[in-house]
Amino acid sequence: MSIWKQDISLDTINGWSKNTLMEALGIRVTEMGEDFLRGTMPVDARTHQPYGLLHGGASVALAETLGSTAAMLTLDPTQELTVGLDINANHVRGVRSGTVTGTARPLHLGRTTQVWEIRIESEEGSLVCISRLTMAVVPARVLGAKG
Repeated sequence: MSIWKQDISLDTINGWSKNTLMEALGIRVTEMGEDFLRGTMPVDARTHQPYGLLHGGASVALAETLGSTAAMLTLDPTQELTVGLDINANHVRGVRSGTVTGTARPLHLGRTTQVWEIRIESEEGSLVCISRLTMAVVPARVLGAKG
């Protein structure tokens, strides 16, 4: 059974990245399964650190993009929204080139919080980074209010 409460296309999701960090880093959402959201990011000059390896911050940006997007898609945006509370990441393997793929899956989908695990893997399927993202679920009016 699907966890998603929004019927939305990948093109629409990727369109949200226009003129953002996600667009600058080349992050793309590529697949939506019954209980996961998957996306990719290139490992190139945009995402390297000075030693020529994938920057840990770029991995965290991919993890947060996938986890927070997935969290939002599990809610009715006219009623509730999600905001990030905490993210952590363990960088376990370096990557110099190619593309990394992240997969976000829920560990907990609660009334007031959500916890997501995001696994980032190399093209060969090796674990590059494992991240956990905690999101707060808030009423839509909280973020929609002006003032």
